[in-house]
Amino acid sequence: MVDRLPHSLRSDALDNRERILDAARALFSTDGLNVPMREVARRAGVGPATLYRRFPTKQMLVTEAFADQLRACRAIVDEGCADPDAWHGFCLVIEKIFELHARDRGFTEAFMSTYPGMPDVAGREYTLKAVAGLAQRAKDAGHLRPDFVLDDLILVFMANKGIHTGSAATRVTASRRFAGLAIQAFEACPRHAPLPPAARLAFAPPDGA
Repeated sequence: MVDRLPHSLRSDALDNRERILDAARALFSTDGLNVPMREVARRAGVGPATLYRRFPTKQMLVTEAFADQLRACRAIVDEGCADPDAWHGFCLVIEKIFELHARDRGFTEAFMSTYPGMPDVAGREYTLKAVAGLAQRAKDAGHLRPDFVLDDLILVFMANKGIHTGSAATRVTASRRFAGLAIQAFEACPRHAPLPPAARLAFAPPDGA
């Protein structure tokens, strides 16, 4: 019995850790990063002391909770930068990061560094530097409008962050259409390709109104 005890404790600690992370992801995704740590503990079914023993600060909890999204974000940027067609890669980055953010409000807040004292949890500096290089290649190829600046991309990221109404599916649909609008605005010679389908937002009037 004594020999099995350390393994049992390690198993319990691992279980608590995963429950805390699952609860944090769920709460951050729906309510943003201002959710109290005590609420995370309550949702996870553990005491505050257990939560703080595993994650002494909220910054540590957020960083660990969004580790998968961080890897996904970097993979998107790497995929876009590896595309020999810089404009196509630039569009891909916008579309996929928009959708990633639409699916997870908490990660969006972390990416935009809105939480005081938040470290570079989303790899924001890496992402923006890489995309800046990609944008310059797209400009040189004549596809990205010459007056584009990186602040324009941050602006549309901030606007996309505002899509948090309705279901996750509605947010993704709205985000895809917004990505299409943003891409047309950034294109040097817009071809006005058909936009993705519009999302039916609760406050929108009927078509034709």
